[in-house]
Amino acid sequence: MGYDEPDRGGPTEPAPVGAATGAEPVLDEPDAEPGRDRFGVYIVWETLLLLGFGALVYLVWREDPAVLRGSGLRDLIVDVVGLGLLALAAGLTLRTAAVNLAIGPVAVAAGLHFAEQSDRGVLGAVGTAAAVAAVGGLLLGLVVVLLHVPGWVASLGGAAGVIVYIEERSAPVLVQGDYDPRGTAGQLFIGFAAIAVFGGLFGAVSPIRRLVGRFRPVADPARRRGAAAAVVATVGYVCSTVLATLAGVLIASTDGAVTPAAGLDWTVLAVGATLLAGTSAFGLRGGVFGTLLTAGAIGLFLAYAQARGWTVSHWAVGGAALAVGLVVTRLVETYGRPAPAVGVLPPPPPTEPATGGGWSVAQPQPVGDWPPVLPTQPTASGTDPWGTRRWESSQRTWEADDR
Repeated sequence: MGYDEPDRGGPTEPAPVGAATGAEPVLDEPDAEPGRDRFGVYIVWETLLLLGFGALVYLVWREDPAVLRGSGLRDLIVDVVGLGLLALAAGLTLRTAAVNLAIGPVAVAAGLHFAEQSDRGVLGAVGTAAAVAAVGGLLLGLVVVLLHVPGWVASLGGAAGVIVYIEERSAPVLVQGDYDPRGTAGQLFIGFAAIAVFGGLFGAVSPIRRLVGRFRPVADPARRRGAAAAVVATVGYVCSTVLATLAGVLIASTDGAVTPAAGLDWTVLAVGATLLAGTSAFGLRGGVFGTLLTAGAIGLFLAYAQARGWTVSHWAVGGAALAVGLVVTRLVETYGRPAPAVGVLPPPPPTEPATGGGWSVAQPQPVGDWPPVLPTQPTASGTDPWGTRRWESSQRTWEADDR
């Protein structure tokens, strides 16, 4: 047995997402989460990074004050800038959701090239290395966007090709030129800090943030993300390889010699520093001052370990940074995603027939048009409806008694 509920009107339509609610699609797509990212998590995390940076400054000063003044400070600044450029390269491609794992081998290859060719002029050696790196980054980006394959896989293949170039040397190569970046350490640090901070500030602007992160998948990862996402990802690969080249030149000119090595430890260290800075491993999201603080903190830690006589490899530091950075990524994705828009109702669930207990409720059906005239009424019978009841065949008991 069933019955039909009368149609009392359709469900309330959800309010449109737009100017009325202050929400907007993160990636300008209907299946992307609406709203603007929350930055409270970045403020809290970068405050903690600043406290850690201050603690390391105190530890280094207490262990060896010479590291923080004079030539020791200039050496530290150049090391921080070199690591910071690699972190910027990793962070840029992480923001575009197409990470470049070839930055470490590119840095080592650029250092080897600079060591061998620096006696012919610094600008010529650096310019040639940067041009080759830009072309390599362009080819890598085209492979990723045309085939639409994961960036880490394609860049790992590119890293293998660069390592083949590195392995052609079997002994350390001395730097032939006399360029010493320590003489301009202050200017180098100001330039690096400006790029890191202003890049973070531009990345905080909602339209730029969405544009840079368009390559991040929102549904099927194998689905193409459009021409704008392809261009941004390709530009990210070009810029990251050039930044890695500049980092390799700085590191080589400071050390005075370059040892042929795969360089993947630099990749791990740079990616770990970027994740530790607050950049999401999924792309799109990141902070403002995190890269600057993290590069400085790691440089201070390596200087402190050297002052204490510890032997610390880049693999160990990079692995620890990766471990903590993955936790930071989860925090950023949990507390940095857009908050639910106020006043937006969720779509109503689909109405299904209720089952159980022998009852069934049919879905409301649309009411058709009313008939133009009343239906034909049956012909009235001659029987008085108020007369004797037709179903009573015997006389009523109270009528049989004489009253």
